[in-house]
Amino acid sequence: MRGNVLDMAVGIIIGAAFGKIVTSFVEDVIMPPLGRLLGRVDFSGLFISLDGKHYDTLTVAKVAAAPTLNYGLFLNTVINFLIVALAVFLLVRMVNRWTRKPAAPPAPTTKDCPQCAMSIPIQAKRCGHCTTQLA
Repeated sequence: MRGNVLDMAVGIIIGAAFGKIVTSFVEDVIMPPLGRLLGRVDFSGLFISLDGKHYDTLTVAKVAAAPTLNYGLFLNTVINFLIVALAVFLLVRMVNRWTRKPAAPPAPTTKDCPQCAMSIPIQAKRCGHCTTQLA
């Protein structure tokens, strides 16, 4: 049981570090080209002001303490999650390929006689111990 707890602790630590790498990958590598392809859109700057006033940027709206619906940040988070989920899925598939599956048990070569319960070859027609005719 201690080995499983240690494995889980290492997995959590590596997962947290991996999450930071993926977050940086999404925000710094994936989102800028995607925003450019969609017409120079910066997803992190997409928001709706709930007080009815217009603000040029999310920073200006936050400085004015305006209530905002930050759907661009939500889109970044969803894309980040999808990439992390894909990476974890691929990692688990790869680890499952590395682990050996237990071999199927070999086919039995003997059976028990129904009369005397002695072990006899599987293809025997008659028990060699009690001479019972077998089906």
